[in-house]
Amino acid sequence: MAYEMKIRGTESEVKVRSPWAAALLPIVTLGIYHLVWWYRINRELRDYGQAKGYDLGQNPTNSVLALFPGGLIVVPALVTYWRGVKRVMGASRLAGNEPVNGWIALILYLLLAPALWAYLQVSLNDVWRKEAEALPGQEAPPESDLNPQPLPPEPPEAEQQQQQPPPA
Repeated sequence: MAYEMKIRGTESEVKVRSPWAAALLPIVTLGIYHLVWWYRINRELRDYGQAKGYDLGQNPTNSVLALFPGGLIVVPALVTYWRGVKRVMGASRLAGNEPVNGWIALILYLLLAPALWAYLQVSLNDVWRKEAEALPGQEAPPESDLNPQPLPPEPPEAEQQQQQPPPA
C-alpha cells in the first residue's frame, strides 16, 4: 500500500511505496508501471531537491524518455539509471540517511534489475519517512519492517537472579 505524504515546507507530494510493487508490477504490466514509477520518483526527487535548494534533477519526462524509446539504443537507459541512482544517493545524504551503495546498485542492475528498483524504493521510503509528513486525514506510514524489533522487558525475577551471586 502506498502512503501519500507532503514534503515539509512545500506543497509537493511524495509516496511511500511498497518495494515489492516497484519490483514486481513492472513485470505484471509488461514494463508500463516501471515507466510510471520512474517518472514519479524523478519528479519527487526534483521537488525534494528544490525544497532543499539542491539540484536533484530538472525534467522527469526526459528521464522516462531515456528509458523508452531511448532504451532501444541502450546508452540513454544506462545514463538515466546512473543519474537516477545518484539522485537517490543525494536525497539520502540531504536527509542524513546512509545513501545507497553504487556498487550494490550496479550489481543488482546487472543481475536482477527488479531488485535494483526495490533497493532504490526502500531508500526513498526512508527519506520520505524522515522528511515528509502525512497528508491531513491520512495515517502516517508504519516504520520500516527492515528494522529489528526491540527486545521485550525482562521480568523482575530474572533481574534479581542475575544480580545475586551463585551459591558457593
